[in-house]
Amino acid sequence: MRTRTSTLATALATVAAGALATVAVALGPASAAPLPFSEPPRLSGMDVAHYAGPIGTPGTMLSTTTLDPAVSLPAASRAYRIHYSTTDVHGRPATSTGQILLPRRPAPRGGYPVIAWAHGTVGSADQCAPSTHPELDDAVIYLSHWLDQGYAIVATDYAGLGTPGNLSYLSTRAAAHSVIDSVVAAHRTDLPLAAQWAIVGHSQGAAAAMSAARRATEYTRGTGLDYRGVVATGTPANVEHVVWQIGPGVPPVALPAGLTAYSAAILAGFADARRDFDQRRYLTAAGRRAMRIAQTQCTPQTGMALRHDNVADWFTRPISSIPGVKAALIDYMAVPYTGYDRPILMVSGLPDRAVPIPFSMSLAAQLVANRQPVHLVTYPDTGHSATMLRSMSVSTPFLARILR
Repeated sequence: MRTRTSTLATALATVAAGALATVAVALGPASAAPLPFSEPPRLSGMDVAHYAGPIGTPGTMLSTTTLDPAVSLPAASRAYRIHYSTTDVHGRPATSTGQILLPRRPAPRGGYPVIAWAHGTVGSADQCAPSTHPELDDAVIYLSHWLDQGYAIVATDYAGLGTPGNLSYLSTRAAAHSVIDSVVAAHRTDLPLAAQWAIVGHSQGAAAAMSAARRATEYTRGTGLDYRGVVATGTPANVEHVVWQIGPGVPPVALPAGLTAYSAAILAGFADARRDFDQRRYLTAAGRRAMRIAQTQCTPQTGMALRHDNVADWFTRPISSIPGVKAALIDYMAVPYTGYDRPILMVSGLPDRAVPIPFSMSLAAQLVANRQPVHLVTYPDTGHSATMLRSMSVSTPFLARILR
């Protein structure tokens, strides 16, 4: 007899799989305009892709440098690129890069309250690290708003993006470490940062933000930091219940280029986390090619390279035939839905094409069912990035309340 939980998971997977099969194109066809991340990365004098020095305990600040103005924000008075210690998907010491951005207004007594920013999908290759590229227009508006509100921003790149090792794409545990440890490291500088901090994330970063929110109090105990809450927009959750169903003939239709790129990144990240995954046993030559592209290109380029691929053609046998794969995927990428100790604001757009609404709504339902401190806002007419921007009308008073 199936439990209520397993029945719910099956229902969520069915709805989400249907959304994947019908979602519109997330990355459009090639045009005369260069794709994002086409320019070489601006490293700000900090090239740590092959760093082999000491790491120290999680949250150790290894180095800082002034951020190249070309990748900073006009709303920032000062901007730094940082290199700090964290923990990877295998539980081993690792490093990550990121940014610290300070507002233009004078620091209040006690320092600027901090927003830990968890970015959306950019790709898995070192050259895709957000701290080495200008922000896209929507993110410029969004992050500048928080600087104008008087918050300092600490923005991780996630371990493996511009640092040794591989990006563990959608690994909620690894991302949580990167987010939390960036804030710990930032507070080990002489910058005027307050103890109070919150987490804000969008898309891939919303899953990272939620996972970090679940662990923030625990992981910062003894540091003097005061975690207050989280804002998550366009949250991909319960994706694992779709992934384990993929195999020859599934999905039955070719996915849009954007979702094909995401699928390749998930596969590459999970294969790295699950070292006993035998690529030649489960993947065709096309599947192994897709993984290599995802590991070496940024997401727009991956989407273009794989735009004619059918994900179902990547497999020689179903993912579900891998021993213990369901539990492994849950451990790798499940967004927690219990154990939160601070307020949660989730915002989603019903016509979201990059993260179809069943993913975020299923998480909201799980949180409500488990009596978690969540407030859900949905918009009937905004897509993925538009929801992030529109959410400022509710997230601004939310953050002002919890960070005062």
